[in-house]
Amino acid sequence: MKHISILVPQGAILGSLEGSRQLLTQVNAFVKMQGQPPLFKVQLVGLCRETPVSGGLFTVHADHLLEDITHTDLIIIPAVDGNIEEAIEKNKRFIPWITQQYQQGAEVASLCMGAFILASTGLLRGRKCATHWMAANDFRRMFPDVELLTEKIITDEQGIYSSGGAFSYQNLILHLIEKYAGRELAILSAKVFAIEIDRISQSSFMMFQGQKDHEDTLVRKAQDFIESNFTERITVEQLSDRLAINRRSLERRFKKATGNTVNEYMQRVKIEAAKKSFEVSRKNINEVMYDVGYSDTKAFRVIFKKTTGMTPLDYRNKYNKQAAAL
Repeated sequence: MKHISILVPQGAILGSLEGSRQLLTQVNAFVKMQGQPPLFKVQLVGLCRETPVSGGLFTVHADHLLEDITHTDLIIIPAVDGNIEEAIEKNKRFIPWITQQYQQGAEVASLCMGAFILASTGLLRGRKCATHWMAANDFRRMFPDVELLTEKIITDEQGIYSSGGAFSYQNLILHLIEKYAGRELAILSAKVFAIEIDRISQSSFMMFQGQKDHEDTLVRKAQDFIESNFTERITVEQLSDRLAINRRSLERRFKKATGNTVNEYMQRVKIEAAKKSFEVSRKNINEVMYDVGYSDTKAFRVIFKKTTGMTPLDYRNKYNKQAAAL
């Protein structure tokens, strides 16, 4: 039987905590109906017996205090809300315990923003991780030695797991159920809870907000110009001339400040504008393509799919009911 410790951090988001517990305990109910013993011993582990969660709207009662658990097989770190640095500080007593348990053979899974607590242990250094796409800039700033995969729903590396944004935690829990209990029970769980199994990307949900959490004023001017003139065909040379800086210096500073090259940033701004147009207008693919400054249909489709994980037509049909009915 696998011993699973679901942590109860201060400021936890109730959905990922209770949702994980419910999915895992339901597996025990499934095998019980088949006349088999339970597979999981699921316990809520807290720093204190009663912990306020979800902005204080709910209180979770822990089965055990942290110091009571000397061995576990899997640690699940739920999502947390509010100021992330404050959340890490409030829950710092979990950090050495998580590290110790991992060194003793336990596996560790973070859900959504729980990745910040996991990364604070140092266990992710040099490894891959996923978290909510909205927190990508903060995560990269705080943990530059972690390879953040913003498009991924799940990462699985050397007994350390993470999930993407919000309800993507359900896919990670299904992944763990499949690993520990088999594909058949994972599929059954997906069907009972109406979860789309085997989702691998959160790209179609991501909204590009620009990476402006830096102090390079020249780069910000470049970003502002790109965002105000995305319908035009802007070259890096034109941009560097406008800002009175040589191209190589602009490219170097832009990449350092934003994590993207200038051309990548231009593409992301254009594709985000195209996405919004597909969501609310009745324009066809070519009309939207021209609106955002593309003239090559093949190039537009390739870049759009690379960015969102979907073709322009599939994206429009998914998010715009009126356009899909045409």
